[in-house]
Amino acid sequence: MRDDHGSVVPLYRWMNKIPGGAMLVPLVLGSLLGTFAPGALDIGSFTTALFKDSALPLIALLIFATGTQVTLRTSGPVLATTGVVLLGKSVIPGLLIIALAMATGPDGVLGISVLAMMAAATNANGGLWLAITGQYGRTRDRGAYIAGAVNDGPFFALLFIGASGLGQIPFLTLLAAIIPFLLGVLVGNIDAQWREVLKPVPSIVIPFFAFALGTGIDLGDVARGGLTGILMGVVITLFTGGLVYVGYRFLLRRGKESGIGFAAGTTSGNAVATPAIVAAADPSFAAYVGTATSQVAASVLVTALLAPVVTTWVLRRAGSQPAEAERAEEEGSALSGTDRSGKETDS
Repeated sequence: MRDDHGSVVPLYRWMNKIPGGAMLVPLVLGSLLGTFAPGALDIGSFTTALFKDSALPLIALLIFATGTQVTLRTSGPVLATTGVVLLGKSVIPGLLIIALAMATGPDGVLGISVLAMMAAATNANGGLWLAITGQYGRTRDRGAYIAGAVNDGPFFALLFIGASGLGQIPFLTLLAAIIPFLLGVLVGNIDAQWREVLKPVPSIVIPFFAFALGTGIDLGDVARGGLTGILMGVVITLFTGGLVYVGYRFLLRRGKESGIGFAAGTTSGNAVATPAIVAAADPSFAAYVGTATSQVAASVLVTALLAPVVTTWVLRRAGSQPAEAERAEEEGSALSGTDRSGKETDS
């Protein structure tokens, strides 16, 4: 018995019934394989290239493709949305953690060090953001993925800890993360056909790079992060996602679509390496690296599970269907100068 798409087993449809499922399901499957059979994907050739080592090149392709969808007409809203995401997800949390460190020192609170907080709270899972905004958001939301290119990895952690004299921001690495997006914007604006060709890219590459990212997450590390890592993940989703939600509601005035802001309440998979990177810049943090790494790993998984659920719940409670609304607007705009026969009207 086949469904309407000719599928004997509708795996893709089942996956997308879960909020952010295109990212979340492969991520969890990859983490299971990476934990219980870590050598299974080391056989080499195309198998290793696709299922283990593909995350960075596929994310780079996704960033480029996302850039091609940002036209001159949408660039203003995209930049405004990006600014709100960075403000609520990175800048305000980073400043608050610095303020907390002034009172508690590097030990932090409840067994969660300032290093762990900074590594987990100031960056977002860009792939999950694109998965959720692709389902519920508008072009301006998907284009705000550039915020993920800026705050992914150790950049903001080094920036805020560096305020006390620690390390320097690797500017060229930051620039390299943004260049694919900017090139995508350029190509998409000078050649509309490229924009159409690359439109399906997110739905194609997200499951593959999510699986590859998952293979690098050891569930043993998640377990060692324990309740403190789980607690940190819950707080990150509700607090940092809540800050972006407030920005959507009161700065961007998105009304019932503001729930999309909670999609930023995540921790990037790359953040697992941030404690070690910070400690390499300042050895005084070395004592915190082991615990912080396990707590961040727990936060990656918890936020990947929780953020899509919270986002979907808030959007549905507000009665929002922004993706459908946008398609209707675009169709209306395309037909505004034609009658039903396709001929131009006098208007």
